[in-house]
Amino acid sequence: MISSMSENEHLSHIRHSLAHLLAAAVLELYPDTKLTLGPSIDNGFYYDCEFTTPPSEADLGTIENKMREIVKSWKGFEGQEVTPAEARKRFDGNPYKLELIDGIEEKGEKITLYTSGTFTDLCRGGHTNDAKEMRNAGWKLDRIAGAYWRGDEKNKMLTRIYGLAFETKEKLEAYVTQRTEAEKRDHKKLGKELDLFTFSELVGAGLPLWTPKGTMLRNTLDDFVWELRKKEGYQKVEIPHITKKDLYEKSGHWQKFKDELFRVSTREKHEFAMKPMNCPHHTQIYARKAWSYRELPQRYANTTMVYRDEQTGELSGLSRVRAITQDDAHVFCRPDQVKEEMGKIWNIIEIFYGAVGFTLTPRLSLHDPKQMEKYLGTTETWEKSENELRALVKEKGATAIEALGEAAFYGPKVDFMAKDSLGREWQVATIQLDMNMPERFELEFTNEAGTKERVVMIHAAIMGSIERYLSIIIEHFAGAFPLWLSPVQVKILPVGEKFLDYAKSVHQSLVDAGVRSELDESNETLGKKVRSAKIEKVPYFLVVGAKEETDKTVTLESRAGSKDTLPLTELSSRLLKEITEKK
Repeated sequence: MISSMSENEHLSHIRHSLAHLLAAAVLELYPDTKLTLGPSIDNGFYYDCEFTTPPSEADLGTIENKMREIVKSWKGFEGQEVTPAEARKRFDGNPYKLELIDGIEEKGEKITLYTSGTFTDLCRGGHTNDAKEMRNAGWKLDRIAGAYWRGDEKNKMLTRIYGLAFETKEKLEAYVTQRTEAEKRDHKKLGKELDLFTFSELVGAGLPLWTPKGTMLRNTLDDFVWELRKKEGYQKVEIPHITKKDLYEKSGHWQKFKDELFRVSTREKHEFAMKPMNCPHHTQIYARKAWSYRELPQRYANTTMVYRDEQTGELSGLSRVRAITQDDAHVFCRPDQVKEEMGKIWNIIEIFYGAVGFTLTPRLSLHDPKQMEKYLGTTETWEKSENELRALVKEKGATAIEALGEAAFYGPKVDFMAKDSLGREWQVATIQLDMNMPERFELEFTNEAGTKERVVMIHAAIMGSIERYLSIIIEHFAGAFPLWLSPVQVKILPVGEKFLDYAKSVHQSLVDAGVRSELDESNETLGKKVRSAKIEKVPYFLVVGAKEETDKTVTLESRAGSKDTLPLTELSSRLLKEITEKK
């Protein structure tokens, strides 16, 4: 049976082969086109081309038909190694291919051409062995976009043709259906409709501004994380938003991330950085005093913003921002406490994500022993850390995929993968084991024998980035949050103005009980008020009229359509029970 990793590689080869097919069709239809690059991507493939007269999306059907015509005569891909001179002769007149050939020659790598049918392209390889797999796969051309050569805006703008590709036609159709539904649930669209966040050109791209409702959503999530952490003995700490570069030079972050930092120069010419992460600061809180083994573990929790100089073209709603709110925590413990502390974090993660209906799959992100120059610390330290994580996974009765080369530069981690309501997989929480930063900062404790011993550091992010997590769950719930999470939990709808006083008393009783209630005092008809509450995706709304005022009752209706009349005295307790249970 092919493993999941090799299945992905096999699909990537089919997608890359289809990129060749796209290029072949383009050359037949537009013979004066200059081809550049055509890789496989997550959902298919693309090819960047320089056209004399670029096609429009209306022409995609014609190009796709030509691809389906050509592929009938293709059998497979035949590779041939050539000299730089032979390659330049083959692609004479195409400056893009010639630039690629120069780059390959400079690196001392071999130059290969791959041919299928009558089409030959410069390529490193990675194709399907049988063109029948291309014919049987599910694929279609998707859209056209502009793209600068080599992603550099100083270079020429090319035409990029995207295609979708999956193993079967059924999987393609499922993806297209999923994407259509995802477009309806787009968090950028719903965030505006539900009045959760906004962006301002005056503030800047990638810097979201949170409305009262959006802030309530953020705080509710963060309070839940803190509630779980507090039970496990965590303490809150606070740190500044800037730091001297010295801190990051000592931690190793400066050498690796200096080009991604926002820098600040003082009047005295000191250089500071806006913090891109919190862990080095927390080491200095631990380092403030000498610790005995009896005082460990020390558990620090800190929800705070970090800042990263992301490229403008990479920014996307809440998914990729420049100001990132992390619900960060770090545990400083003895080596014999590591497994227990990581187990507690694992439990917190399972409870937190269970409240939104996510089932989690762990994934071990490990170092690549062949590229030790990418990591801090020794091979022995890395192997010891990774074995600790393997033992944790085993103790939890879980099975984890091991991803070589995906560790953080200072330590291995357990990443938790979750599938949302559309079946899309996301990396959410993380537990990272770090034996390197304590070494760099010389973090110690005094053991039972009275000698100094190195402490172990555990990084624990539950949401990781609140912004990114919110982008996921807004789309997961399509904005219809469960009662415990909804910014407005109940909306009160008086039938008319003469029932407003009773509606206000109902509203106040809910507020006093800690339920997030909102009163609709508009002069609209009841029908319009109900429609408004449903558009806002409020979990419950209360209709208050003559009968309710006389009987001191309320008619409670859910957005799903269920309706119930109950005494006002029972309303708060019923809602609070559901909120507390976090259904």
